[in-house]
Amino acid sequence: MHIVYVLRHSIRGTLYIGQTSNLEKRLKSHNNNLNKSTRRNVGHWIFVYAEAYYSKSDAIQRELKLKQHGSSKRELLKRIHKSIIEIKSEAG
Repeated sequence: MHIVYVLRHSIRGTLYIGQTSNLEKRLKSHNNNLNKSTRRNVGHWIFVYAEAYYSKSDAIQRELKLKQHGSSKRELLKRIHKSIIEIKSEAG
């Protein structure tokens, strides 16, 4: 199973989109500053959303589509808007 996921930084509020076959391990690597693109001095990454795919290539395609900042990403952000706001109010 391959997962496309969205993380939100607890302090900055920035979002990160990625894909993995092991979501728990991947979240730990983000929070332990093992990924250059998500390395931060303070705060931590919070899991916001995930989609599961049997095919790795489907997951990669979806991740790339969401990272293009087009209508796919806008629609996803509309769908998870309340989740993002609730996390922000709990974190800060």
